[in-house]
Formats: sequence, structure tokens, C-alpha cells
Amino acid sequence: MAGTDRRFRDSALPQPAIILVRPQMGENIGAAARAMLNFGLGEMRLVAPRDGWPSESARAMASRADEVLEHARLFETTEEAIADLHHVYATTARGREMAKPVVTPREAADTGVGRVRAGERVGILFGGERAGLDNDDVALARAVVQVTANPAFSSLNLAQAVLLVSYEWRLAALAAGKATTMPPAPEEAGPVAEAAQMTAFLDFLSAELDAAGFFHRIADKRPTMLRNIRAMFHRADLREQEVRTLFGVVRSLSGHRQGTRGAKGGEKGG
Repeated sequence: MAGTDRRFRDSALPQPAIILVRPQMGENIGAAARAMLNFGLGEMRLVAPRDGWPSESARAMASRADEVLEHARLFETTEEAIADLHHVYATTARGREMAKPVVTPREAADTGVGRVRAGERVGILFGGERAGLDNDDVALARAVVQVTANPAFSSLNLAQAVLLVSYEWRLAALAAGKATTMPPAPEEAGPVAEAAQMTAFLDFLSAELDAAGFFHRIADKRPTMLRNIRAMFHRADLREQEVRTLFGVVRSLSGHRQGTRGAKGGEKGG
């Protein structure tokens, strides 16, 4: 379909961050940028693209969606790319062992648009062409987005996946824009924790579990258990105050443990 009015993103549209994690080919990045702009989206984030950035092959494939590429932000890790976001979706065609809500692109768009209109920042993760997102990436998300596709051939091209999600996002945003009122946010709940705050807490919790010897007898299972712990907390959709409370709880337990050890050591020495 031809035709464009040369405007960049649709400024009236609630904008999610489209995050391409370790994309391999510049052509697919360019095609994803074109798909985004087709539906009024303009915020692209790139995590460690294999062939480096900027990319001439991406620009050539973008077919006049250069603005998306010019404003794309580059990150070394997925955690850095989502640090300022409140709610992250992970797109994947494969089943995972993590217990996370699984939604369709339409369901993700409906809830995601509502979150952006309420003042939160939303991101959608897309994996690389060869293997998609790895389990550590998926663990950072609050929910998984899956397309109801042919189970015998369910893997989508990167740009196809971006186009499908962008299309559903636009439909949801246009439908939400017709509403005259917004559902009020709970006054006492407070804002949702950003991913950076969640990462800081989970890193702190992991260090404290190591110090307490939690993984001592199951060292071989430590990576999987940590991934599941992270997924569990991300799934909880915690508020900023709740995360601060959890920081305090873990610090208190750590201090109590160290104090008890000190007291026992003093008694022994006496």
C-alpha cells in the first residue's frame, strides 16, 4: 500500500517503546522501523545489534522511515533498555517454564494503551532472528505476548512480529481515544515501580541470598532459581513504595542474621 503524509510518529497516539534485543540483520531493523511508522509508532530501542549501529542496510530497508532509525536509542543490555519503563511485555513463540501471564497482541495493546494513558511507560521486547528472546530477557517482563499462529510453524519474521503488534496497538489506541473518561487510578497505590528499581532490588536480594548460603547445596540450580525469583517479582506488578518496603524487609533480615551471628560469636569467645 502506497501513500504517506511525511509526518513522523502519530503524536496523538500513546507511544510504547519497541525494543529489538540483539537483532542480527540491519535489513530487519529497517523493516521493523517501517512497520512501526506504518501505524504511528516511533520509539525504537536497540540492544546490542550484531552488525553494529548505525546501519546503512537498515536505512535502505526502512523505505523512508528514516526518522525512526535516527531517533533509535542504543543499549548494551536489555536491563538498561527497560530501566525507565514501568511495564514490559516479551514476545515469544515458545512455551517457557516461567509462570507469567500469556496474552494476545490485542490484549497486550488494550492494557498497554491504558497504562500509557495513565502515565506509565510501556515497552515491548522482540528477540533476534535466530532464536528470539532468551529466558533471562523473558524473566524481565511482566507478561508474555503470543500470537495464535499455526503451532507447527509459529515463528514470525522480526518485522512481521513488530508490524502485527504495532497494528493492534494502533487499533487499541484509537478505540481508547474515543472514550470520554479515564478510569481513575487507585490513590493509595502509588506509581508502578520502574524496571531500574526492580533490578536494583533483585540484585540486592540475590546478593543477600548468596550471603545467607541459600544456594549452598543447590549451586547447579542457582541460575534457574534466580531467573524464576526475578520472574515472580516482575509478575507482581509492584509499586514504588512496595519495592522500598521489600528493600527494608530484606535489610532487616540481613541485619538480624548478622547480629545473631555476632552475638553467638561473642558468647563463644566469652
